[in-house]
Amino acid sequence: MGGMPLNDMPWWRWRSNVRSALHMLSDPGFHETTWLAGLEGYGDVTDAVYRLVEDTWLDNWSAEKYVGSIFRDTGEAALVDVAVLRVLRIMHQVGPDAPVSAYLQHPGWPEAVRAAREAHVRLALADGEDPDTPPRSLDVLHIMTGSV
Repeated sequence: MGGMPLNDMPWWRWRSNVRSALHMLSDPGFHETTWLAGLEGYGDVTDAVYRLVEDTWLDNWSAEKYVGSIFRDTGEAALVDVAVLRVLRIMHQVGPDAPVSAYLQHPGWPEAVRAAREAHVRLALADGEDPDTPPRSLDVLHIMTGSV
């Protein structure tokens, strides 16, 4: 991510993926203009959830396990845990192959967005970034993390 010190956290690539997912999940305007509109280069809700939990296994254990490696403190970890649980609950209810509109229409979606926003803001500010900048494309994320 732009201002993030890339070697500040030992597992900064995982932090970058978690931050990217939280950023996308936390922005209702982005949901409308990008995901609902089918704009390419940003994935979809399922892709964001996968980035949130793929390497970290946050769907199986607490983010607190990663304090000092991905997350700076227990405050960050607690906010990430809440966001993960709320988003995963919805994913399990609507299904991973559901259209974006099914997520956005789910009664729990606003609370999941709010939880993702709280976590996103905390992580972005800790990394010296403006949490209100638009989410970066997946191509930019891949370039920044050196992943394929």
